[in-house]
Amino acid sequence: MRFLLDAEQRAFAASLDAMLTAARTPAVIRSWSAGHHGAGRALWSRLADAGVFALAVPEADGGLGPRPVELVVAFLELGRHAVPGPLVETVTAATLLSTGDRARELLPALASGRTTATVAPPAPTDAPTITLYDDTGTGTGTAPAGHAPAPDLYTPALEGNSSTPGANSSTPDANSSTPDANSPTPDANSPTPEAPEANSPTPEGTLPAPESTPLALDGDAASLRLVVDAEGLRLASGHGPVRVSLDPARRLTPLTPGGELLTERPPVEEAFALARLATAAQALGVGLALLDRTVAHVRRRTQFGVPIGSFQAVKHRLADAKIALEFARPLLLGAALTRDPVDIAAAKVTACEAAYGTAKAALQLHGAIGYTAEYDLSLWLTKAIALRSAWGTPRECREVVVRGR
Repeated sequence: MRFLLDAEQRAFAASLDAMLTAARTPAVIRSWSAGHHGAGRALWSRLADAGVFALAVPEADGGLGPRPVELVVAFLELGRHAVPGPLVETVTAATLLSTGDRARELLPALASGRTTATVAPPAPTDAPTITLYDDTGTGTGTAPAGHAPAPDLYTPALEGNSSTPGANSSTPDANSSTPDANSPTPDANSPTPEAPEANSPTPEGTLPAPESTPLALDGDAASLRLVVDAEGLRLASGHGPVRVSLDPARRLTPLTPGGELLTERPPVEEAFALARLATAAQALGVGLALLDRTVAHVRRRTQFGVPIGSFQAVKHRLADAKIALEFARPLLLGAALTRDPVDIAAAKVTACEAAYGTAKAALQLHGAIGYTAEYDLSLWLTKAIALRSAWGTPRECREVVVRGR
């Protein structure tokens, strides 16, 4: 099925694209990654003035929504420019706060951009862990994928298989911008069930927090931190230290439960479905940006006296990436229209896998420069990998599609 945006939606996308292009987001991303939020907050205010966050807030509470199609349009552009911050979490919070008088009091500030919010997502059931190593190559413990402390070397331990980095290992340092293209280490954005045994000594550099501690994006920057527990939706009473993520711009913090109860019956399923939809749109935008940057690169890069983009193998690799991304677009827009959890799960896995495949192609076609943190491509590469498991891993989304609910 072919979905066409109307003139107003296309103009909205174009205005966001122009605004974010002028904002020079790579500098904002690097500043945010270092914990300096000034430039990011200024950009956040401009996005709020454009109505991005109001799209998730009901009109009765000072917003423009809910308007899921326009949200998809907005988040596609946010992903295309790799805008940092708890974007998905803020629109998720707007849905969670839509019931209960005390909760709804917080919505106007979300719509206007005066408040930024974060929410701890549910723990994935199949996210991989990573094995931590010291500088001698000796294993020192495990940690959730994407949360390794920066000084340690690590390697993915997927489905129980792990390898120790050695002289010929391609395992990157945790400070590097991206792992090997064939090693899909996602940012789970939440702790995984696997952790060191409770009675074993905690190796230096491993995560001391128990697996039940929820991890939220940018808990240090958000002014509203929400936790969903058995009693309902609560304000978090605080947050812990920032954990290093695979994507440096995704600063993960544990939230402290036990704060004020805002509402006993938050629309959790609806809110988390919207989070999954927004993440899918963000991932699609990241994939499209990676494709555009790679096409520009292969037109400039020459070998044997001709641009490498003229080689058939390169053309086919980019054509496959383009097809995958364009195939995801109608699924995403269709899911925004139906808001069916199955449609959203299908769109999420399709968009994120397309973006991830495009990231691998971009890395290969850029060559060694693609690995460097100083090169702007890395900002999109790490985000494509991180979003793949945020708010629903590929396996979880496929299970939803297979079950039909």
